[in-house]
Amino acid sequence: MNAELLFIYDSHCPWSYATTKLVNEIAEHYPEMKIHFWHNAVFSSVEYGHDIQLDKQQITAVSEASNIPFSSEYQKNFFANEKNSVQPESVIDSTLAANLLAWTNHKAPHKTLALLNALQQAHFQQGKALTSSEEIQNIIDELKLSPPAKVLTSAKLAKDVEFDLHEIFEIQEIIETKAIPALLLAHNENLTLLNHNYYLGEPHAIIEAIQLELNK
Repeated sequence: MNAELLFIYDSHCPWSYATTKLVNEIAEHYPEMKIHFWHNAVFSSVEYGHDIQLDKQQITAVSEASNIPFSSEYQKNFFANEKNSVQPESVIDSTLAANLLAWTNHKAPHKTLALLNALQQAHFQQGKALTSSEEIQNIIDELKLSPPAKVLTSAKLAKDVEFDLHEIFEIQEIIETKAIPALLLAHNENLTLLNHNYYLGEPHAIIEAIQLELNK
């Protein structure tokens, strides 16, 4: 197939979590389509110093738009109360996840989607911060991955992430937005930004939208 999908996301972004359902649908319906997984690391303390803010209102908005529940463990571990505040001692940091996902995408790309699903399940449903290798070791073992120790760190972004960020920045200049998540379909010489918001409540509907683009 001469079509490819570009998924710009952050593993710890609730909207990215909802959009992963769309990617699952696309991967299942078009198994031959190459998918580029580009972790934007916007929740990385190394890259951004936690300038990105989350509150329970945003979590509620994502849940209502996508019909995806967020566990009480996740909300209890990262949100101090019902108002718009995040617990300072439970900072949301995607550095380690970004490193592992980028390494997997470069070394074992056929396992990237399964890894992303597992990490998001652990974060948003089990309430794990995913900032230590101990928290993700069982996922690594289940997927039979063998990342080097330098990947399993929250201290700095790995070279694979930095490489992907350069690709992301170039694409963002083309589409003129830095908003994530972003789903883009590359087909022949066309690059189409898919409006994922239309399909969050009914993920299978994105297949028809993609087919329309492929038929052009």
